[in-house]
Amino acid sequence: MQVTQPNPTQPKIESPLSSTPVGPNIRRSDTPKHSTPLIFTRYTDLNTQTQITPISLSSMLQNNQKCGAPQGPQFLDPALNLEPPLNSSSGSSSASLTYIVYTLKLVSTSRAACSDENDPFNPVRLSSSTSTATATNITAVQDRTAEVLQLTTHQPINENHPTEINDIVFGIAASAKLWKQRKNYIKLWYKPNSMRGIVWLDRQVEDRNPEGLGLPPIKISGDTSGFAYTNKQGHRSAIRISRIVSETLRLGLKDVRWFVMGDDDTVFITDNLVRVLRKYDHTQYYYIGSLSESHLQNIFFSYGMAYGGGGFAISYPLAKALSKMQDRCIQRYPGLYGSDDRMQACMAELGVPLTKELGFHQYDVYGNLFGLLAAHPVAPLVTMHHLDVVEPIFPNATRVQALQRLLVPVKLDSAGIMQQSICYDKSKSWTISVSWGFAVQIFRGVFSPREMEMPSRTFLNWYKRADYTAYAFNTRPVSRNPCQKPFVFYMSKVRVNATMNSTISEYVQHRVPHPHCKWKMADPADLDKVEVHKKPDLHLWERSPRRNCCRVVQSKKRGTMVIDVGLCKEGEISEI
Repeated sequence: MQVTQPNPTQPKIESPLSSTPVGPNIRRSDTPKHSTPLIFTRYTDLNTQTQITPISLSSMLQNNQKCGAPQGPQFLDPALNLEPPLNSSSGSSSASLTYIVYTLKLVSTSRAACSDENDPFNPVRLSSSTSTATATNITAVQDRTAEVLQLTTHQPINENHPTEINDIVFGIAASAKLWKQRKNYIKLWYKPNSMRGIVWLDRQVEDRNPEGLGLPPIKISGDTSGFAYTNKQGHRSAIRISRIVSETLRLGLKDVRWFVMGDDDTVFITDNLVRVLRKYDHTQYYYIGSLSESHLQNIFFSYGMAYGGGGFAISYPLAKALSKMQDRCIQRYPGLYGSDDRMQACMAELGVPLTKELGFHQYDVYGNLFGLLAAHPVAPLVTMHHLDVVEPIFPNATRVQALQRLLVPVKLDSAGIMQQSICYDKSKSWTISVSWGFAVQIFRGVFSPREMEMPSRTFLNWYKRADYTAYAFNTRPVSRNPCQKPFVFYMSKVRVNATMNSTISEYVQHRVPHPHCKWKMADPADLDKVEVHKKPDLHLWERSPRRNCCRVVQSKKRGTMVIDVGLCKEGEISEI
C-alpha cells in the first residue's frame, strides 16, 4: 500500500484494526479494505489535529446485541427490500451505504438499555468527540463513511448547561435533640420548590410534613453500631454524620452534579454556592471546602480537611467512589474524633486533596463576628456556621431575625454581599470601610488598606486560653486610642432604584458611648446614617478577584453621608 508522505506537523494515528496509519493524507484509492464497513467516529484534520478512530460495524452490532437489542436485519425497512451485503466488497455501493445508514440508526436508537462506557456510540462520548466537526472537516476525510458521520454530529448534550441549584443535593446533618431550635436556620435559606436536599436525623421527630414547613424531607440515618469508635472525647454520632453523603447518593436521585454537606445550624448563600461550583468540572473528582479559623483546630485535625459545619461539596463521581469504600475506610479510623476528619481520611485514601474556597466559614470562634464579617476576604460569601455560639450579627435582634435582615440585600445582590470596599474622605481625614449589605465603619484618621483588610479582634478563639497567635489568618487589635474607635453603621434597609439600575442601602449609626477625643477634626458622631449606592454585578466572580472601590459623594442631606460602590475605574486605587 502506498501512502503519501505525511506532514511532519501531523501525528500518525495507528488504526486499532491494522498497523496501517490512517488519516486525511491517505489516498482514497488506497484505503485499506476490511471485512465489514468502518464508521469513523473521529478523524484527523490538518488544522485541528483531531484524531480518527475507525469502528468496525460488526463489532458495533455485537456490542448492541449484548444490550439485548434485536439483530440488525430485523430493523431494515421491508419496503426497501434490502439485504445486508455478504462483505464490504460485494453488492452495489448505494446498497452498502444504505445498509450502513440503517444499521447506524438501529445502533444509535437502541442504546438506552446499554451503559457500556467503551461503546463508541455512547451519546456523551460521541458528542464530545464530534461536536467540533464541521462539514469541511468531514469532507477532508474523503470517504463515504464520512457521510454517515454527518448524520450523527448533532447529538444533544444534556450536560452542556452551567451548574444550577437543582443540580445540587444538600445533605444536612441534624439531631433530634436540637431539631426544634435549629430547623429555623434551615428555613431561612432552603427553598423546597427549587432545591433538593435531605435532613438526616438520629431518630424520628414530631414534624410529619417537613416540606409543608419549608424544610427538606427527613430521613433517619442507618445503623452504625457495627462500627468501632474509640475516641474518649468525642461522640459516636460522628460515624453516622460522616456517612450522609454516601447515604444520600444511594437514594438514587437523578441528574445530580454535586452533593453539598452542612449542619442544621449552617446557613447557605445558595446563589454564591452555585457561582463557586460552576468554576469546577463536576465530572471530575472534587472535594471543596475550607478550614477552621483556629490554627490549633487545624493542627489537631488537618490543614487538608474541609470542616463540615462550614459546609463542603463533593462532585458526583467522587461521591460514587467514596460510597464504594467508605465503610471499609471508617473501620480503619476508630480513634478519630469527628465526622469531617473521617471524611478527610477517606479522601486521602482516594488521593483527592481539599480544594479550598474562602467563602465557606466554619466560624470556630466565640463572641462577636463583626470583625470577621466587616473584613470578609475577596471571595463570595457561601456559608456561615456556629450561629448558636456567637452573638447575633445585628444588634437588638435575635439570631434568626438578624439573619433574616441580612438575607434582604442577598436577594438584590448576592454576589456583593459582605464585600469590603475601602476609601477616604479627604476633606475630613476619615477612613471608611463598607461591608456591603452589613455595615459601614468610619474611623478618624488614615488607616492603610493593608490594615483595614485584616479582621479586628472582636471575637475570641475557639480555645479561650489561646491568644491572637492561634488564628489561622492575620488579625489586628481593637484600637485602644479613644480617637480611633470606629463609628459603626448597621444596614437597616435596602431598595432598588429602577431608573438608575442600582441598589440604595441605608446604614444607621449604632449609638453607643464613645470616649472623649482630643483631636481637632470632624466628628463622625454627627452623622445619623450612610447611604450606599451600588449597581448589582452578576459577573463579579467571573473576573479576577479584586475589591470594589468606593467614593464619597457630596450629599445635600444633613446628617447623611453618600457613598458610591462599584468596579474600580482605570487607575483608581484606595489612597488618601
